[in-house]
Amino acid sequence: MTVPPSALQQPITKLTSLTFDELMIGQCASVTRSLTQTDMNLFATVSGNVDPLHFPEGADNAVFSQPVGHGMWAGAIFSGLLGSHLPGPGTIYRKQNLKFRAPIPLGACVTASVSVVSKRTTPKGHKLVNFDCRMTDQEGTVLVEGTAEVIPPRTHSDQPGHSLPDFQFITHDQLTSLSDQCANYDPLPTAIIYPCDALSLQSACDSAKMGLIDPVLVGPQSVIEALSRDLELDISAFRLVDARHEKDAALKGVALAKAGEVGAVMKGSLHTDELMAAVVRRDSGLRTYHRISHVFVMNVPTYHKPLLITDGVVNISPNADDKAHIIQNAVALAHVLGVETPKVAILSALETVNPKIISTVDAAVLCKMADRGQIKGAILDGPLAFDNAISKDAAMTKGIKSEVAGDPDILLAPDLASANMLVKQLSFLAHANAAGIVLGAAVPVILTSRADSLSARLASCALAVLLSNR
Repeated sequence: MTVPPSALQQPITKLTSLTFDELMIGQCASVTRSLTQTDMNLFATVSGNVDPLHFPEGADNAVFSQPVGHGMWAGAIFSGLLGSHLPGPGTIYRKQNLKFRAPIPLGACVTASVSVVSKRTTPKGHKLVNFDCRMTDQEGTVLVEGTAEVIPPRTHSDQPGHSLPDFQFITHDQLTSLSDQCANYDPLPTAIIYPCDALSLQSACDSAKMGLIDPVLVGPQSVIEALSRDLELDISAFRLVDARHEKDAALKGVALAKAGEVGAVMKGSLHTDELMAAVVRRDSGLRTYHRISHVFVMNVPTYHKPLLITDGVVNISPNADDKAHIIQNAVALAHVLGVETPKVAILSALETVNPKIISTVDAAVLCKMADRGQIKGAILDGPLAFDNAISKDAAMTKGIKSEVAGDPDILLAPDLASANMLVKQLSFLAHANAAGIVLGAAVPVILTSRADSLSARLASCALAVLLSNR
């Protein structure tokens, strides 16, 4: 996520420097802050202190029942008070002595204060000021106390507060979120089609360890067994169906789904068109009255919620009728993910209808279809250019009044090429994480790019489990 400084502390609009002569005994300053996980993550990054005590996964240790703040986070708060409030800019920190009376738990609202206790001039003419330092929680419990010694600013000054830049803190919690939703479901029997590279076989094993799927490995038995030995992966508990090559593996994996022996199929190291050719065959048993389409579920660090993008894999140049079905598939997936009324932004190059740009006309048609109940369960708007689809500020600048603009759950791209490029731009330039799933078939088809990470593959398996059970 991108975090502005104001999310961490109130911006200081004016800074005042007080000299030795201006400081009075008993003069004090204080600041109130909440300790957030972002604070702890940033402090760990800067300091290099990555003790599990400061992260949720370390909360089950024998000392504390929840994450606690770094001790010197408190020291840093005192430093900020002295340098920004009292005495202010130009202060030179000489000495600090702190005693940590109690841990600072995640979420604590603390008040840090400093007060002048003494002033002195050394034989060499150095002017020194000593402060008492104290930090308490919202209940008044003393957490930290001690002293600080500083050289105050030489001259009095008033100056504006320094503006701090926004920063980007990248986290990916999509896998955790999706896998948590699968906790009460049995592993989904899944045909892994041609798992003949390290990432495909590793994802099958890891998904099984997480309890998401029960893998059936479909491919050349000798190749898969040799690969498992090289990678030191135990596949002895998995069923293995021998297949001569990629096409043969795809046909045999789809046949397992048709026979009800598996509840999903997952792409391994074969090409997408080789797998989908087997899925869409008229005799595959997987075709339904629904149009088959693909959805990427994106976790974009700079966006405030999951973002579904469709269709970047299956439908090359869909017409308006095709797009209606593609939207309905994505809406159904959004419902599975807990979005009661998803907002759908229909993308084009601009936000006005231009008969020369067919995607704008399609968008207008689709919105009218939604008005007439031909597309259900969602709020649609379009055409929308990407900027005003994703940004409320951009929409306001262009005078667009919309429930969708700036807050979409689903992005419908004009065609496969634009959707695919959008997903890969978000992945490789914005550090987004993407899970991929094919909808409209009789069973979920887990379809990821061969360049996708292990985490993305596992998240895609979790999507298939949710779809299969709901």
